[in-house]
Amino acid sequence: MNLKRIFGAILTILGISGLLYAAYLFMNTQGSDQDVRGMIIYSVLGILFFSSGIGLVQATKDGS
Repeated sequence: MNLKRIFGAILTILGISGLLYAAYLFMNTQGSDQDVRGMIIYSVLGILFFSSGIGLVQATKDGS
């Protein structure tokens, strides 16, 4: 297995976990500024990690 594919898989898993945590914060938000700020930060980082991980896995050629 290629090192780039492993790194892409790790980024994808981090992105999914960031998006899930942002969804959890969204469901439990009381309306304070700190909750909304955390939700935005985790959702943006989750989308960034998820899209870069998927792109890295798709762009890597399989050598076998």
